[in-house]
Amino acid sequence: MGLVDILSTISKMLPEVKAPAKPVAIKEKIMWTVAALVIFFVMYNVTAFGVSPRVVTSDFLQVITASKLGSLLTVGIGPIVLASIFLQLFKGAGLINLDLSNPDQRKKFHEAQKVLAVLLAFLEAGIFVFTGRTILIDQTAMTAGLVILQIALGAIILFYLDEIISKYGIGSGISLFIAAGVSLSIIGGLSSLIFGDNGVTQTLIGGGADAIPSALLILLPFLFTVLVFLAVVYAEGMKVEIPVAYEAARGIIPKLPLKFFYVSNIPVIFASALLLNVQLFAAPLIGVLDSQNWTVGGQNIANYIGYVSSDKLLHDGALYLITPVFAAKGTLAHWNFLSTATTPIFGIPEWAHALIYIIFLIGTSIIFGVFWSETSGMDSKSVAGQLGSAGLQIPGYRRDPRLLEKVLEKYIGPLIITSSAAVGLLAGLADLTGALGTGTGILLTVGIMYKLYEDFEKLQVFDVYPQISGMFTD
Repeated sequence: MGLVDILSTISKMLPEVKAPAKPVAIKEKIMWTVAALVIFFVMYNVTAFGVSPRVVTSDFLQVITASKLGSLLTVGIGPIVLASIFLQLFKGAGLINLDLSNPDQRKKFHEAQKVLAVLLAFLEAGIFVFTGRTILIDQTAMTAGLVILQIALGAIILFYLDEIISKYGIGSGISLFIAAGVSLSIIGGLSSLIFGDNGVTQTLIGGGADAIPSALLILLPFLFTVLVFLAVVYAEGMKVEIPVAYEAARGIIPKLPLKFFYVSNIPVIFASALLLNVQLFAAPLIGVLDSQNWTVGGQNIANYIGYVSSDKLLHDGALYLITPVFAAKGTLAHWNFLSTATTPIFGIPEWAHALIYIIFLIGTSIIFGVFWSETSGMDSKSVAGQLGSAGLQIPGYRRDPRLLEKVLEKYIGPLIITSSAAVGLLAGLADLTGALGTGTGILLTVGIMYKLYEDFEKLQVFDVYPQISGMFTD
């Protein structure tokens, strides 16, 4: 019995969200989706019992994983995404042998993911507590255990909310939670720019000849938020068209439109989650190495791998170079930091850190894009089967599934790699602008809202509730 079989067997003991016995009405879908989001916002704003209000924050981590340090959602969707990453990597490495085009084996894959997500929820909660990322009101074992339990249960509840939305609601729960977290970050950031200390309001009240120019400089992060938003909207609308023909209707040659962002924003979600978990797991591992006091060239060997400062975050070393570049301050301060700052131990320029991070993000996005296309039925073989079942074929070619797959591979194969690289590059460059909600967060949110709009159109939600269309169109 393999690992997946063991995890699948264990999953039978866990609660399950059963699929609906009959099609769910649009009104009910909206109700379940809204209810899940309300529960998300409640948990997002409830501090776990035993956690001090003085919490070490990491905004980028919060945005990408729909989390808030110190709350019930301290780890957010991290365990869910990381479980999927592990299983996809195991499959890619040949450690698990599953044919995901087979419904039974696909079900077994998701059951294994559920159990692994539960285990990772407790593991990540423990890391946040024991490494000091979440500050407790006291250091007793009982308090630590209680906080770990609350944080882990928060992540598990998110997992089931995702299942509820997938089966009874609209869209993907994980995607909606990310969009909700990014939206909160943008609203909070804009509010701080306008009403916070040294914000636009105080600057204009202070008056002076440079009041208006200073106010505009303060609003630069919001300006770049809008620019990144428009750039992503434009990219989302790009398509690659493949001519196809109906076998039963000669002469009718429609176009099969494939989005340029073929695998959507999934590669960046996985890549960002992986890179951020590197930072999460690095602190305890580097601490163990540091205690051994092994030196090379006068430096502790742990520093070469990664230097963790008192804030429990990486600030130097090899692992630091692949961590996200986050604009914690205004746009100008962020650019000045990138152009002049260096790392504290080895003096590596921050612009080099930004460059290496973007290259690594592109590479990991391509890897996860390829994995995701295979696990979600978006590879050329799966698409060829879908076209054949629908009576479609490529003009000028025989209706042979193998031949159809070979032709589609010329389009879909390069498109998967190109789109994954493009979405990774766009996310990395957008992060350098200092936009509110982070560039990656905006990219993810636009893609999520675009997909939600398409789901609404398919379900004809706009016909039933025309007032909703105002959320997406003018």
